[in-house]
Amino acid sequence: MSRFFAGGSDSDSDSSSDSEPVIRQQVAQFTFSDEEEDVKRVVRSKKEKRYEDLTNIIKSIRNHKKIKDMSSVLTSFEEFMRAYTKALPVVMKEENGITPRIVVRALAELEDFINESWDDKDNRKNLSKNNNKALGTLRQKFRKYIKDFESDMKRFRAAPEDFAEEEDDDERDDEKGSDEEEEEKIVVPVDVPKAVSFKKEPEKVKPVKPADDSDSSDWGSDSDSDSTSSDEDAKYTSIRDRFLKKPEKGTDEAASVPAGAVGDDALKKEKKKKIETLSKKKKPKHDEMFDENEEEEEGWKVVNGTRSGASEQPKMFAKDAEIDTKLVVNKLNEVMAARGKKRTDRKMQIEFLRELRTVAETNNLGPAVAAKIRFNIVSAIFDYNPKVSGAMKLEHWSKLLEEIQELLKLLLAHEDVHLSESILDEFEEYDTAPFKIRGCMLTAVERLDDEFTKLLKECDPHSNEYVDRLKDEVTVTNIIDQVVTYVERLCNEMEICRIYLRKIDHLYYKFDPNVLKKRKAQLPANTVTSVEEMDKLCRYIYAKDQTDRLRTRAILSHIFHHALHDNWFQARDLVLMSHLQETIHHSDPATQILYNRMMANLGLCAFRHGNIKDAHLCLVDLMMTGKPKELLAQGLVPQRQHERSLEQEKVEKQRQMPFHMHINLELLECVYLVSAMLLEIPYMAAHEFDARRRMISKTFYQQLRSSERQSLVGPPESMREHVVAAAKAMRHGDWNACANFIVNKKMNVKVWDLFYEANRVREMMVKFIKEEALRTYLFTYSNVFASISVPHLADMFKLAKSKVHSVISKMIINEELMASLDDPTETIVMHRSEPSRLQALSMQLADKVTNLVDANERIFEMKQGNFFQRGGNQGYNRDRQNYRNQNQNQNWNNNRRQDNRNRGNRGNQNRGEGRDQRDHHREHHREQREHREHQREFREQRDHMRNVEYQSKAE
Repeated sequence: MSRFFAGGSDSDSDSSSDSEPVIRQQVAQFTFSDEEEDVKRVVRSKKEKRYEDLTNIIKSIRNHKKIKDMSSVLTSFEEFMRAYTKALPVVMKEENGITPRIVVRALAELEDFINESWDDKDNRKNLSKNNNKALGTLRQKFRKYIKDFESDMKRFRAAPEDFAEEEDDDERDDEKGSDEEEEEKIVVPVDVPKAVSFKKEPEKVKPVKPADDSDSSDWGSDSDSDSTSSDEDAKYTSIRDRFLKKPEKGTDEAASVPAGAVGDDALKKEKKKKIETLSKKKKPKHDEMFDENEEEEEGWKVVNGTRSGASEQPKMFAKDAEIDTKLVVNKLNEVMAARGKKRTDRKMQIEFLRELRTVAETNNLGPAVAAKIRFNIVSAIFDYNPKVSGAMKLEHWSKLLEEIQELLKLLLAHEDVHLSESILDEFEEYDTAPFKIRGCMLTAVERLDDEFTKLLKECDPHSNEYVDRLKDEVTVTNIIDQVVTYVERLCNEMEICRIYLRKIDHLYYKFDPNVLKKRKAQLPANTVTSVEEMDKLCRYIYAKDQTDRLRTRAILSHIFHHALHDNWFQARDLVLMSHLQETIHHSDPATQILYNRMMANLGLCAFRHGNIKDAHLCLVDLMMTGKPKELLAQGLVPQRQHERSLEQEKVEKQRQMPFHMHINLELLECVYLVSAMLLEIPYMAAHEFDARRRMISKTFYQQLRSSERQSLVGPPESMREHVVAAAKAMRHGDWNACANFIVNKKMNVKVWDLFYEANRVREMMVKFIKEEALRTYLFTYSNVFASISVPHLADMFKLAKSKVHSVISKMIINEELMASLDDPTETIVMHRSEPSRLQALSMQLADKVTNLVDANERIFEMKQGNFFQRGGNQGYNRDRQNYRNQNQNQNWNNNRRQDNRNRGNRGNQNRGEGRDQRDHHREHHREQREHREHQREFREQRDHMRNVEYQSKAE
């Protein structure tokens, strides 16, 4: 009888069976092969399938690389991309988005292979055409595909040993009992025959466990019979006994459940129970590729993300150790030696330093040791944030403020503690005064100030979080004041200049109402205002600074602060004496941004003082570019010509100013447009018929012209529309409508109420609108009147007679208005030297026609010159058909005469005829110019005679 039906084993070993014959079962039920049984019993998860596909593809890529089959490598890489795309949901779910190590290593190896193959030019020449083309295509696709794995590739390049491949890591299979397989490998008997040990075993799901495995609930498998002895084959008397569930060790349960009685639910329960029990027995084996949820199973120990012993907490002092300064300093150096290393746990380092500080305070080791430990805690907190461009977390920020305040309190209380970066480590002194410690408090505070700015930039400026963070500025400024006191005690001029500039940066943009109150004698004379404080700090930097950058920033901040408090003349003199406008383009971007902010604020100050021209000159460079938002570092504007790269955008975002330091762009634009209106409208009226009229403000001119081109103009809504409507009213001399468009409820809310003493600014604008409207009225309608009454003008524009007299006198002196003042009759007598509207238009037309004729003549001469410089065979405007039909053997003179007869002597004249015609044209144009000159002289004489007659009549 066959041993397969007797003992349920298909082993090929030579061991015999002593079992008694049993009744032969039906062959149809048991004639299927071992492979078919395995296929039916294998239940593979989606993760297994995806990982196996990736593993097979990676192996094929490596095989193709060995023989340098570039076409096959390219094909396998494309299959890899598709397979990883399919496996990506599994990776996101099971691995929390962490790229498997085998994938990262395979990509790194492929990258090295591609680079080596591409750099080896001699080898590339020996490649076939298909392989060479495949290499180029592979390189392009790989460089595009690898962008999604840049961080993983950096980690691999930094530590390749962390990505070492293991079969268990590549084919992770928690659900199929990989742990059971490892247990099985341990307990497999040693005396396995050699022939069996090399037999290729098919994939199995549940291997048979030894008898001492307490939780084994596996079903028997035919493949396991190859590794068992003949005694194991003999212990099954029937097929039913072979497939029965094995009894558990230590229990009285028979566990004789047939295979058919166990369903899917029971199988899952057994599976779960087995995993839980094994997890209790086995020690946890950390694997980065496993999911975090698997690590949090019952019985597993939760550990941090590091893998090195360097991150483990160092042991504290021994119980019987004597705590002294040397021991604590050595322990401190031991902790700080791990600073900056790749696998250092920064959080644990901070906690250990705090514990060390507690030990030092408990044993009263002195202020020097306490200061050294606190300074290192501050440095460790700064190092906790690995991103230089990103802001630190709020809990670390609050701890940082506390530590720096305590450190400063300690340094100020003990004057014998010297903290300086010029002190070397071997010369530090902790035991006897004066104590010497290596470090720089100024650098720590400068970095604290930079971190505060980053925190403000990270917050939403319109949220309460920004307000909460802005409250920390009081603490930061107090810390800076304490550092000023500490640095002044050290008498280091360079460090004093640096800390003074930090204090200036927190002071220059803040408005102090006490300055204006003291100017009005509303406060005592000994009151110290921010202007006096700024003057003291800046003067010290002017005198002691040895670098141009600190001095330049101090000057710009000083001008900004003067302009903010309406000290127009001091601010203007500083700008003119410093000559910064000539050298500012050589400065760094941060200084150029400060210069732009200073010019914007100086323009607002000039406008408040009524200096319209100066305000326009200060603001024109900012507003002409069309991007004042970027120039003032108050935001990024999308660019039309080219897009910014990620690096450029990142750098520009780092340069942005915090929101509370912004200058209102709408206020800035409104002041610029109003200043341009007060200058441009009278100029346009005075040079209405001047063909060579220049534009004072291109931006305002464009706004005005775009409004005039509109077929239907409604009531103004935006700030720009209000200014344009006011400009149109001023052109007609309607000052009242102009003032109403500029000063109204909507404009007050948007713009004018933002000024300090807004009522004074509004009154000043109305006064300037009246004066410029008067000038525009006189320019526009002076040729209509023979004389105008001064009281009538004063009543029309609601101005005093003296003011009207002053405005008209200035216009006459500057030769803007050809008139004279008659004091007895209080009238303005027009001299009518300027032509009438029709005469002016005629003169303008004549000038344009003259210019057109001169241009046409120059073009004609240029064409004629080119014609006679051509080759003899080329005619002027020759017809292509006629040119093709010419006989190449004919004489040129015959061709010329034939062409002249056929085409009316156009374009093909000989040189003599062309010269005669050109001379004739020149003579004709010369006569025309003489005729126009005679006409012009006649008009001038006639106008002169008329003026003489008008003057005699007036007298």
